[in-house]
Amino acid sequence: MYILAMSKAGGTIGMLLWIIVLFGFMYFFMARPQKQEQKRKEAMRADLAIGDTVLTTSGFYGTVIDINDDTVIIEFGNNKNCRIPAQKAAISAVEKPDDAVEESK
Repeated sequence: MYILAMSKAGGTIGMLLWIIVLFGFMYFFMARPQKQEQKRKEAMRADLAIGDTVLTTSGFYGTVIDINDDTVIIEFGNNKNCRIPAQKAAISAVEKPDDAVEESK
């Protein structure tokens, strides 16, 4: 009777250990990289400056012409008439003007 109770306790501890290992695995391979990517995007948006070329989450390329707190005004196209305000969170990629000059060399 005593041996049977000990084996059940050992099985429960073993199962609990596997659950802890599974959550640790999920944290290090799923949640942690996502947090690092979010920090990288926040840093990118914080370094945003007037004249930068940006790619929005909807797939449009434009040039930043004004920056407010959480809003940027982006100019699309060559005709200088299409200026649209957008949230900073809608910017998925930034290319600095000096980066474009270095790539062309």
